[in-house]
Amino acid sequence: MVNTLTPETTERAHSPRSAGPAVDIRSRTRHRRHQAVVAYLFLAPMLLFFAVFLILPLGFALLLSMSRWAGFDLGDIDPVGLDNFTGLFADGSTFLAPILTNTLLFALGTVALALAGSVLVATCIDNLRFRGLWRTLYFLPIVTTVVAVGNVWKYMYEPGGLVNGVLNGLGLGSVAFLQDPDTALPSVVVVQAWASVGSAILILTAGLKSIPESYYEAAALDGAGPVTVFWRITVPLLRPSLLFVCITQFLTGLQSFALIIVMTKGGPGDATDVAALEMYRQAFSHGDWGTASAAAFVLFVVVLVVTLVQLWFFRRKGEDV
Repeated sequence: MVNTLTPETTERAHSPRSAGPAVDIRSRTRHRRHQAVVAYLFLAPMLLFFAVFLILPLGFALLLSMSRWAGFDLGDIDPVGLDNFTGLFADGSTFLAPILTNTLLFALGTVALALAGSVLVATCIDNLRFRGLWRTLYFLPIVTTVVAVGNVWKYMYEPGGLVNGVLNGLGLGSVAFLQDPDTALPSVVVVQAWASVGSAILILTAGLKSIPESYYEAAALDGAGPVTVFWRITVPLLRPSLLFVCITQFLTGLQSFALIIVMTKGGPGDATDVAALEMYRQAFSHGDWGTASAAAFVLFVVVLVVTLVQLWFFRRKGEDV
């Protein structure tokens, strides 16, 4: 076969210009790989933190939930399968009722009171002077320790405390708020809602600021009253903020522990016993880390299901979450 390529053609075929695109692709690939390595080096401390304080404890808790362990020697871990989970829901177990029931009632009551109170207060503050002062006053319980809040309210609920003093001044009898099984849980719910109203007010105030003033001006021109404006304009446009407050308050209520142990220690009887307190007792009082870990995973599933239901409900209402 006759070679038809001229020297000029051969030189152009082997020139650096013909290899330019391939060189550029390899250069860009090396550059991206270098950027990825640098990014992972910067992320390494945070990834290590999550691995040590989140992933490893989660895996260990999952192992313990299917084992029997007294909490001392790792060599004493005895695998028992799903016995810890079945034991939580076996006949005679108090985990489902009243413990898990109390937990859900506590969370629902906290959400209902905190949401209603924060919406009302945030709307009133938005129409008052010195808004920053009022927000600061309502936010003070958030920066106060739970132990202090619980002890103050505990003394206020005493038979000779402030709350019963007000009731007696109104001609009503004293109430054993924390000593009566029928009133103990609602009494603690009120305290939890009161302590969490401040953070909800800040979020809802930001939501109120995002509502265009033109809507209220149009409603005023149409002769709408304050109640109509509140239900027809404020509440519908405040739904994203309400969703956030609802989810966060519910999660806080489901995981509540410190306030319960300060005010009632789960009593009287098991009237205020909740899941987090039961986990603490099983692990540190009874040395049953397997049952405590199984209860923790059950509570995790409950929290996950409740959160997904709330997200589904608000998305069904047309809210982008």
